[in-house]
Amino acid sequence: MNIILFGPPGAGKGTQAKYLVKKLNGFQISTGDILRDEINKDTDIGKKIVNNMNDGRFVDDEIVNNLLKKYIFDPSKRQKLIFDGYPRSLSQAKNLDILLKSSNQKIDLILFLNVNKETILKRIQKRKILEKRLDDDLNIIIKRYDTYIETTKPVLDYYSKNSNFHEIDGSTEIDKITSKIEGFLNV
Repeated sequence: MNIILFGPPGAGKGTQAKYLVKKLNGFQISTGDILRDEINKDTDIGKKIVNNMNDGRFVDDEIVNNLLKKYIFDPSKRQKLIFDGYPRSLSQAKNLDILLKSSNQKIDLILFLNVNKETILKRIQKRKILEKRLDDDLNIIIKRYDTYIETTKPVLDYYSKNSNFHEIDGSTEIDKITSKIEGFLNV
């Protein structure tokens, strides 16, 4: 079962993705983790990523799309992908469709964790202290949230027409969100 989890930064996608990985014996495809890994390796791509993130912009679609190919075409991960934070743009959504089709796969469930800006800012402040993530600077998060709202509106429109699309109130407690997701799983 391939699943897309999307929502603004700090919506709880990573937490729910970890739950789904355990529940479905799947693989979390976190673009954030993949990008941070490139940064930590200090690759040329990693340096481009840092420049985008420091400006509060999303990383170029071409970079993200190329980094994801190896996961999508890995036979051991076939129909076991939990996309955490991808796609973030309409071009990424269309690219994902192409990659999945060419690997003879599909998306089974699309979950949108909807959370307002105030809740996100509170969560990010807490996460910054607990996880010590460098990309959790308040000003950068505000820019990322605003960019997210602007860029993902077309993605939301693109997916919301599908019968496997479900919007979840991401501002509630973790266990309530997990319970809601449980209701959408046909396992």
